[in-house]
Amino acid sequence: MKVLIADDEPLAAGRLQLLLARCEGVDLVGTASDGDSAVRMAEALGPDLLLLDIAMPGLDGIEVARALAARRPSPAVVFITAFDQFAVAAFEVAAVDYVMKPVEPARLDRALDRARAYLRTRGEQQPGSLASRYLEEFWASDLSGLVRIATRDIDRVSAERDYMRLHVGARSWLIHHSMNALEDGLDPATFIRLHRSAIVRRSFIAGFSRNPSGRWIARLSDNSEQPVGRLYSDAVREMAGR
Repeated sequence: MKVLIADDEPLAAGRLQLLLARCEGVDLVGTASDGDSAVRMAEALGPDLLLLDIAMPGLDGIEVARALAARRPSPAVVFITAFDQFAVAAFEVAAVDYVMKPVEPARLDRALDRARAYLRTRGEQQPGSLASRYLEEFWASDLSGLVRIATRDIDRVSAERDYMRLHVGARSWLIHHSMNALEDGLDPATFIRLHRSAIVRRSFIAGFSRNPSGRWIARLSDNSEQPVGRLYSDAVREMAGR
């Protein structure tokens, strides 16, 4: 698998080179230090995989991915960044994976495996499509720095103005995403939107009841309740098989 690195931070690019050197079946074909160079090198070298930083001079990583999306065959794209707020944007441009810095060897191995899987089925589907790829993790800030939150561990999501609060057990974290974009990035087989300001993991719902006005109320596993918006009543009936 031919790999091109694009990162304007020499130390970060050097670390990736060292990590790739220990990986079998990987051929590093070049390293770009800005977005424009990344596009030119990708067009000249035809890599199978781009490891893209997002914040770079000139074109940023998202723009590089868009510029190369029309290539046939299109390369797999893995974003490697220090910023968590671009995860949904990365999903929208069909990234294979989104890895936070500093990159851990095991995490890079997972990203490479996903890239290989994409390359094997490149003619059949695009990575990141709603049918095949959903967000598997988020990064949120707290007093200790950045925290990795596995999507499967999230009980529910609530909106707080321009932020979304991810609830995991008794703890919660704020991330900067819109509710609609977040809903698009979550697997509908696992999560259900119950209100314009609430998404809940299906297995976290203990049951439903109606209040005196006939409005659905979701009873959650932590004994809390979530009102169901009228626009989402059909989803509740479908989930309950009614």
